[in-house]
Amino acid sequence: MAAANRLASSSSSSSSEGSLYDGFLSFYGEDIRTGFADCLYYTLVGAGIRTYRDEDELPKGDKIGPELLTAIQESIISIPIFSEHYSSSKWCLNELTQISECRRPKNRIVFPIFYKVEPRDVRNGKEIHAKASKEYQMRVDNYQKQLVEINAKVFEEQQKHFEETIVQGWKKALTEVGELNGWHLKERM
Repeated sequence: MAAANRLASSSSSSSSEGSLYDGFLSFYGEDIRTGFADCLYYTLVGAGIRTYRDEDELPKGDKIGPELLTAIQESIISIPIFSEHYSSSKWCLNELTQISECRRPKNRIVFPIFYKVEPRDVRNGKEIHAKASKEYQMRVDNYQKQLVEINAKVFEEQQKHFEETIVQGWKKALTEVGELNGWHLKERM
Protein backbone atom coordinates (compact mmCIF):
# COMPACT_ATOMS: atom_id res chain seq x y z
CA MET A 1 0.00 0.00 0.00
CA ALA A 2 2.80 2.40 0.89
CA ALA A 3 4.47 1.63 -2.44
CA ALA A 4 1.26 2.45 -4.31
CA ASN A 5 0.98 5.74 -2.42
CA ARG A 6 4.58 6.66 -3.27
CA LEU A 7 3.98 5.79 -6.91
CA ALA A 8 0.75 7.78 -7.08
CA SER A 9 2.27 10.81 -5.38
CA SER A 10 5.27 10.72 -7.70
CA SER A 11 2.93 10.52 -10.70
CA SER A 12 1.13 13.70 -9.69
CA SER A 13 4.35 15.57 -8.95
CA SER A 14 6.39 14.39 -11.95
CA SER A 15 4.91 16.88 -14.38
CA SER A 16 5.97 19.72 -12.13
CA GLU A 17 9.50 18.32 -11.94
CA GLY A 18 9.70 18.08 -15.72
CA SER A 19 10.09 14.30 -15.83
CA LEU A 20 9.00 12.65 -19.03
CA TYR A 21 8.02 9.36 -17.36
CA ASP A 22 6.78 8.31 -13.95
CA GLY A 23 8.23 4.83 -14.30
CA PHE A 24 10.84 2.87 -16.25
CA LEU A 25 10.64 -0.91 -16.65
CA SER A 26 13.93 -2.76 -17.03
CA PHE A 27 13.57 -6.43 -17.94
CA TYR A 28 14.95 -9.15 -20.18
CA GLY A 29 12.36 -9.46 -22.94
CA GLU A 30 12.84 -13.09 -23.84
CA ASP A 31 12.16 -14.12 -20.24
CA ILE A 32 9.04 -12.11 -19.43
CA ARG A 33 7.99 -9.57 -22.10
CA THR A 34 4.75 -11.26 -23.14
CA GLY A 35 3.79 -12.30 -19.64
CA PHE A 36 4.63 -10.61 -16.39
CA ALA A 37 6.15 -7.43 -17.90
CA ASP A 38 3.11 -6.85 -20.13
CA CYS A 39 0.75 -7.33 -17.19
CA LEU A 40 2.72 -4.91 -15.00
CA TYR A 41 3.04 -2.34 -17.79
CA TYR A 42 -0.68 -2.28 -18.59
CA THR A 43 -1.56 -2.14 -14.90
CA LEU A 44 0.69 0.90 -14.40
CA VAL A 45 -0.58 2.66 -17.52
CA GLY A 46 -4.17 1.86 -16.53
CA ALA A 47 -3.54 3.53 -13.19
CA GLY A 48 -2.42 6.70 -15.00
CA ILE A 49 1.30 6.14 -14.47
CA ARG A 50 3.35 7.16 -17.53
CA THR A 51 5.62 4.17 -17.95
CA TYR A 52 8.52 3.71 -20.35
CA ARG A 53 8.78 0.38 -22.11
CA ASP A 54 11.17 0.12 -25.03
CA GLU A 55 8.85 -1.53 -27.54
CA ASP A 56 6.25 1.20 -27.11
CA GLU A 57 8.40 4.26 -26.51
CA LEU A 58 11.56 3.74 -28.56
CA PRO A 59 10.99 5.21 -32.04
CA LYS A 60 11.98 2.87 -34.86
CA GLY A 61 15.23 3.98 -36.45
CA ASP A 62 16.56 5.74 -33.31
CA LYS A 63 19.69 4.63 -31.52
CA ILE A 64 18.82 2.40 -28.59
CA GLY A 65 21.43 3.43 -26.01
CA PRO A 66 20.92 7.20 -25.70
CA GLU A 67 17.12 6.94 -25.68
CA LEU A 68 17.11 4.33 -22.90
CA LEU A 69 19.57 6.24 -20.73
CA THR A 70 17.57 9.44 -21.13
CA ALA A 71 14.35 7.63 -20.21
CA ILE A 72 15.97 6.28 -17.05
CA GLN A 73 17.31 9.71 -16.09
CA GLU A 74 13.89 11.30 -16.65
CA SER A 75 11.89 8.67 -14.75
CA ILE A 76 10.91 9.13 -11.13
CA ILE A 77 10.69 5.39 -10.45
CA SER A 78 12.65 2.50 -11.95
CA ILE A 79 11.45 -1.07 -11.73
CA PRO A 80 14.14 -3.59 -12.60
CA ILE A 81 12.62 -7.05 -12.99
CA PHE A 82 15.37 -9.56 -12.24
CA SER A 83 14.65 -12.81 -14.07
CA GLU A 84 16.63 -15.91 -14.97
CA HIS A 85 18.52 -14.39 -17.91
CA TYR A 86 18.44 -10.69 -16.94
CA SER A 87 22.17 -10.57 -16.28
CA SER A 88 23.05 -12.18 -19.60
CA SER A 89 21.87 -9.04 -21.38
CA LYS A 90 24.40 -6.25 -21.78
CA TRP A 91 21.52 -3.79 -22.24
CA CYS A 92 19.82 -4.87 -19.00
CA LEU A 93 23.08 -4.51 -17.08
CA ASN A 94 23.74 -1.09 -18.61
CA GLU A 95 20.21 0.01 -17.71
CA LEU A 96 20.68 -1.26 -14.16
CA THR A 97 23.97 0.59 -13.84
CA GLN A 98 22.25 3.82 -14.95
CA ILE A 99 19.35 3.18 -12.55
CA SER A 100 21.81 2.68 -9.71
CA GLU A 101 23.78 5.82 -10.63
CA CYS A 102 20.59 7.95 -10.71
CA ARG A 103 19.18 6.59 -7.48
CA ARG A 104 20.91 8.72 -4.86
CA PRO A 105 21.96 11.99 -6.50
CA LYS A 106 18.67 12.41 -8.35
CA ASN A 107 16.58 11.03 -5.46
CA ARG A 108 15.00 8.38 -7.69
CA ILE A 109 12.93 5.50 -6.35
CA VAL A 110 13.86 1.92 -7.27
CA PHE A 111 11.38 -0.95 -6.79
CA PRO A 112 13.17 -4.22 -7.66
CA ILE A 113 11.16 -7.31 -8.54
CA PHE A 114 12.80 -10.71 -8.24
CA TYR A 115 10.94 -12.89 -10.75
CA LYS A 116 11.75 -16.56 -10.20
CA VAL A 117 15.23 -15.71 -8.92
CA GLU A 118 16.40 -15.53 -5.34
CA PRO A 119 17.07 -12.01 -4.05
CA ARG A 120 20.13 -13.31 -2.20
CA ASP A 121 21.61 -14.45 -5.54
CA VAL A 122 21.31 -10.90 -6.84
CA ARG A 123 22.66 -9.36 -3.60
CA ASN A 124 25.50 -11.81 -3.12
CA GLY A 125 26.41 -12.07 -6.76
CA LYS A 126 26.21 -15.84 -6.67
CA GLU A 127 25.00 -16.94 -10.11
CA ILE A 128 23.99 -13.63 -11.65
CA HIS A 129 27.44 -12.02 -11.36
CA ALA A 130 29.04 -15.14 -12.77
CA LYS A 131 26.64 -15.21 -15.72
CA ALA A 132 27.20 -11.53 -16.45
CA SER A 133 30.96 -11.84 -16.30
CA LYS A 134 31.01 -15.05 -18.33
CA GLU A 135 28.70 -13.70 -21.06
CA TYR A 136 30.65 -10.47 -21.35
CA GLN A 137 33.98 -12.31 -21.33
CA MET A 138 32.79 -14.53 -24.19
CA ARG A 139 31.95 -11.44 -26.25
CA VAL A 140 35.30 -9.87 -25.44
CA ASP A 141 37.13 -13.09 -26.34
CA ASN A 142 35.39 -13.27 -29.73
CA TYR A 143 36.19 -9.63 -30.40
CA GLN A 144 39.82 -10.09 -29.38
CA LYS A 145 40.22 -13.03 -31.77
CA GLN A 146 39.09 -10.84 -34.65
CA LEU A 147 41.55 -8.08 -33.81
CA VAL A 148 44.60 -10.12 -32.83
CA GLU A 149 46.54 -9.07 -35.93
CA ILE A 150 46.05 -5.32 -35.29
CA ASN A 151 48.12 -4.00 -32.42
CA ALA A 152 47.32 -6.94 -30.17
CA LYS A 153 49.37 -5.74 -27.21
CA VAL A 154 47.86 -2.22 -27.11
CA PHE A 155 44.37 -3.59 -27.61
CA GLU A 156 44.76 -6.14 -24.81
CA GLU A 157 45.80 -3.52 -22.27
CA GLN A 158 42.99 -1.13 -23.20
CA GLN A 159 40.39 -3.89 -23.47
CA LYS A 160 41.34 -5.41 -20.12
CA HIS A 161 40.90 -2.08 -18.37
CA PHE A 162 37.63 -1.43 -20.23
CA GLU A 163 36.16 -4.86 -19.46
CA GLU A 164 37.15 -4.69 -15.79
CA THR A 165 35.55 -1.25 -15.45
CA ILE A 166 32.31 -2.32 -17.15
CA VAL A 167 31.96 -5.61 -15.26
CA GLN A 168 32.76 -3.91 -11.93
CA GLY A 169 30.02 -1.34 -12.64
CA TRP A 170 27.56 -4.13 -13.39
CA LYS A 171 28.47 -6.00 -10.22
CA LYS A 172 28.16 -2.85 -8.12
CA ALA A 173 24.72 -2.07 -9.58
CA LEU A 174 23.50 -5.66 -9.11
CA THR A 175 24.65 -5.64 -5.51
CA GLU A 176 23.26 -2.19 -4.68
CA VAL A 177 19.85 -2.69 -6.26
CA GLY A 178 19.71 -6.30 -5.08
CA GLU A 179 20.01 -5.09 -1.50
CA LEU A 180 16.84 -3.01 -1.81
CA ASN A 181 13.61 -4.33 -0.40
CA GLY A 182 11.47 -5.49 -3.29
CA TRP A 183 8.98 -8.11 -4.35
CA HIS A 184 9.96 -11.76 -4.67
CA LEU A 185 7.74 -13.67 -7.11
CA LYS A 186 8.42 -17.39 -7.06
CA GLU A 187 5.45 -18.74 -8.98
CA ARG A 188 4.23 -18.15 -12.52
CA MET A 189 1.66 -15.42 -12.88
